Amino acid sequence: MISDLETSLDEARTFLDKKIPFMPKVGIILGTGLSSLVEKIFIKVNIPYREIPHFPISTVETHPGNLIFGTWRDHEVVVLQGRVHYYEGYSLQEITFPVRLMKKIGLSILIITNASGGLDPDFSPGEIMG
Repeated sequence: MISDLETSLDEARTFLDKKIPFMPKVGIILGTGLSSLVEKIFIKVNIPYREIPHFPISTVETHPGNLIFGTWRDHEVVVLQGRVHYYEGYSLQEITFPVRLMKKIGLSILIITNASGGLDPDFSPGEIMG
C-alpha cells in the first residue's frame, strides 16, 4: 500500500510541477470559515482539487477545494482552500494525502487552521487557542 501511496504522490507532484511557477516553502491549510483569507493573496495559480491526480475532494459546502499558489506579505505560499475529514468517509491515508503532497513539493512550514470553540469565559471571539 505504501508503494501505491508513493506512486500517487509522485503522479500528483508531476502534475503540479507542470502547473506552478515556483515551489513555496510555506503552506496554509484553511479550515471552516477561513476560505476568505485567499482575498489577501496575490494569486498566481489556482488549481481545483478535482484536477489534481489522487487528491481527495471535500464534500463540505464551505470548503471550496482549491490549491492556490501565490504571494502573501512578500512570501511565496501555497494555500489549501478547504480540507477533507474522516467523517466524509475518507481513509486516514486519503485525509493525509494533501499534507504528504505538501512535503513532497518541498514545504518546510505548514500552518493548519480550524474553527473551534470553548466554554472558558476567558476566551474572546477570534482568539487563537493553544
